[in-house]
Amino acid sequence: MREAMFYERVNSKVRCELCPRGCLIEPGKRGYCGVRENREGKFYSLVFGKACSIAIDPIEKKPFYHYIPGMQSLSVATVGCNLSCKHCQNWEISQTPRETGEIFGDDVSPEKLIEIAKRHGIKSFSWTYTEPTVFFEYFYETAKLTKREFTHNWVSNGFIAEKAAETVAKHIDAVNIDYKGDDKFYREVCNAWLEPVHRALKIYRKHGVWIEVTNLIIPGYNDRDDIILEMVRWIREHLGRETPLHFSAYYPAYRMEAPPTPRETLERALKLADEYLDFVYVGNVRHERESTFCPNCKKLLIKRVGFFVERIDLERRGNNFHCPECGRKIPIAGAEWMERI
Repeated sequence: MREAMFYERVNSKVRCELCPRGCLIEPGKRGYCGVRENREGKFYSLVFGKACSIAIDPIEKKPFYHYIPGMQSLSVATVGCNLSCKHCQNWEISQTPRETGEIFGDDVSPEKLIEIAKRHGIKSFSWTYTEPTVFFEYFYETAKLTKREFTHNWVSNGFIAEKAAETVAKHIDAVNIDYKGDDKFYREVCNAWLEPVHRALKIYRKHGVWIEVTNLIIPGYNDRDDIILEMVRWIREHLGRETPLHFSAYYPAYRMEAPPTPRETLERALKLADEYLDFVYVGNVRHERESTFCPNCKKLLIKRVGFFVERIDLERRGNNFHCPECGRKIPIAGAEWMERI
């Protein structure tokens, strides 16, 4: 255990200030996420150094397509989440603490994580699989120990309090936010709301964190044109047209009763988003738009098959990358790390 960050004492209770829920927690009880507990007026993370999953993944699996393409990353998670999405793909590890109270995982300290990364020649940490917000202290202590030696990224739902997001932004290089749908979708499917996600995205952009966005399209829930256009227009206005957007195909999981996403729905979403954004992708199915094309001349720049990069055809000028055909500048984050991998 480790004393939690971002809380205040309210007599014998504690108020968690890590995420927008602001849980007010009685002694001996836990917050909504199921992994932070009030013990006699002190608030503790129950998952500090308790990794339920550690794996070496290609960065494209997160997915990141414009952040150090081809890099391998040490992916780390603990149990727990501050949302309860009915369609959760990793529900066995994200929802268990809330549903059964069980905290499980291996004891792997931040120092041990660093040792593992170095042993495998890995220069990147991905905090992923569940929600890194709820294992904030684990990430934070590791990041402090690895300043300038490693790059860090979050794969997150973006449902985080403002002060915590400001702290995260100072310690990560990139974030992929799962933008789930409109506010109605958040409230009915995830037991959350959209505004904090918008706020977090603006904070990360303000601090220069590289941002990519993923949208899992679920038939009958968030696949209408107006919902997709609302999201795409918001990204264009507040994050910029060069922000990569990944449309992901849904497959039945957990408590969601919906069919898999038809290919036609993904094609329609691509067509809508292409009017507003320069780099729109499709995932969870084999598709030409796994790869990166120049928005100007349509030249194939990065060829991907699944999560793997087969070829990169970019012209590098210092820390910037350009299309070798027409010279268009192509946003690629983390150029300074590319010589190290």
